[in-house]
Amino acid sequence: MEIKYLGGNCLKIVTKKVSVVIDDAVNISGKPVSTEKDILIVTNPILGTDKSYFLVDGPGEYEVSDISVSGIPSRAHMDTEDQHSSTIYRLIIEDTRIGIIGHIHPNITEEQLEALGTIDILVIPVGGNGYTLDGNGAQKIVKEVEPKIVIPTHYDDGKTKYEVPQTDLETALKSLAMEPTETVESLKLKNTEFIGETTKLIVIEPN
Repeated sequence: MEIKYLGGNCLKIVTKKVSVVIDDAVNISGKPVSTEKDILIVTNPILGTDKSYFLVDGPGEYEVSDISVSGIPSRAHMDTEDQHSSTIYRLIIEDTRIGIIGHIHPNITEEQLEALGTIDILVIPVGGNGYTLDGNGAQKIVKEVEPKIVIPTHYDDGKTKYEVPQTDLETALKSLAMEPTETVESLKLKNTEFIGETTKLIVIEPN
């Protein structure tokens, strides 16, 4: 399995059998990256595109192309307390459990944590400034979920254009209170990635 970060909250997860795009809205070039061959998973309805093999855009249980997807309703960062316009996802791909945290409010519930279950990789935005989670909010969720690997997204990388200015990665990670274990062009996973008790922070350079 290979994971690439494409700017914003967008990632592409590729295996020998399947290609998955997360939150295809704006990558560095400002153009959608998903195609008719990709499974598209959207945490917020505004982050979608019409071009995809299969679209997952809300709560529910999905099985497609040897992957399992669970969509968990959640309060978006800018929702009122009784709104749930965003979706947290749990993906199982090649026995790897991946949690996708979109632009949600940092106070997640016990029911949401139970639905997420054990997570190997947690993908979480850190840019803040009133639009999405900042480092402090991300830290709270990381402590509650206890993943093996954390991948930060949605920060100011100097390339991606945002409607709301985002915090740069160095500043966000200070609030997150984590230092990168490594920085990679893409994350190529092996079973040994999940050995050990310490949570790793892996920065994937935007492609």
